[in-house]
Amino acid sequence: MSETAAPITTAASAASVTSAPAAGKARVARIALRTLTVLLALFYGVASALPKLIAHPSAVESFDTIGWGSTAMYVIGALELAGGIALLVPVLSGVAPIALSALMAGAFVVQMSYFDGENAATPLILILPLALLAWTRRRSNADLVRLVKRRV
Repeated sequence: MSETAAPITTAASAASVTSAPAAGKARVARIALRTLTVLLALFYGVASALPKLIAHPSAVESFDTIGWGSTAMYVIGALELAGGIALLVPVLSGVAPIALSALMAGAFVVQMSYFDGENAATPLILILPLALLAWTRRRSNADLVRLVKRRV
């Protein structure tokens, strides 16, 4: 081979070399999103909904302070549990973070109104990963709309 001859590189081999790191990054991103989803589902199901659903004294006291009573406590606990479960259901994984974000916006207003903002940062902090999940799973909302239209 002469010094002027260069090795022949096909577009397919060049693409496979450049797509390997991108595929690795995509895999890492998928794993990170799944981990975040499971952690949020556990948080909403266990740490947030369970105390309300079993009428833990701290939850009862908070809802008595607000003046909403036990019915609202059970309803909000059920909504949080449903949202946590919905995060894990593929067709609901896009709408669940939106619904939970709305619930967190309400929690922020309650914290500011009745508890002088004592724990107001918590719902705002939770909205950030929920917004990330909602954005990354926005295509599942189109799947949900198609599914609902087929049923109607």
